[in-house]
Amino acid sequence: MPTIKLTLEYDGTTYAGWQRQPNLPTIQAAVETAIFGVTQITVPVIGAGRTDSGVHALGQVASFRINRDMSPREWMRALNAHLPESIVVRSVELMPDSFHARHSAKGKLYEYRILNRPERPAVERDYCWHVYHPLNDAAMNRAGKTLIGSHDFSSFQTQPTENEDPFCRLQRLAVIREGTWLRVEVYADRFLKQMVRSIVGTLVEVGLNKRPSDSLRTILDAHDRSAAGKTAPSQGLFLMRVDYD
Repeated sequence: MPTIKLTLEYDGTTYAGWQRQPNLPTIQAAVETAIFGVTQITVPVIGAGRTDSGVHALGQVASFRINRDMSPREWMRALNAHLPESIVVRSVELMPDSFHARHSAKGKLYEYRILNRPERPAVERDYCWHVYHPLNDAAMNRAGKTLIGSHDFSSFQTQPTENEDPFCRLQRLAVIREGTWLRVEVYADRFLKQMVRSIVGTLVEVGLNKRPSDSLRTILDAHDRSAAGKTAPSQGLFLMRVDYD
């Protein structure tokens, strides 16, 4: 039975996240509905990351198995014809049976976007966090370097969660300023629930001089979510890429 790999882009503004939920619109449900519309077959779709309500993606990966003889080009055209405008299949690949969108992933890149100016956004309001006080991005970068490496990230994990392993290997954390915009790039082998948003919220408190840049080590060692800062709003977060061998 063929295994199909999808690379998806979506605007998460009107969705209750990736994972299917009763009586709520989700990305997973929309993709599964599109597959049914093409094939008249109900199949479960696995996502590489369970993005939260309001979170966007430029490179989410999903996989499913189905007994249907269609080329990648045929899949892409057919699915995009059945998907809403807020979701698009960017590529389709036929994969070996061993491929699993979540379990086969070796790393994910997230980007968080902050608009740092006094005036609130109009056009970009659903795609960033507006922080009107000036942010010290140099201090945020210094703080972020503390998190690079393999650590127990319990202090940056919201509850409740089904994840019993709090260790992640963070390979990149960079705060990049482009005028009034800040992009926080975070790359790791895996992520805990709302981990990126919790890290960003804590870094913003550093940037606002509400906590010292050297406090991140103490937060890590606490293994306690209450030690870290607020959770950044969902609309600024984008899943950019999922890497595989």
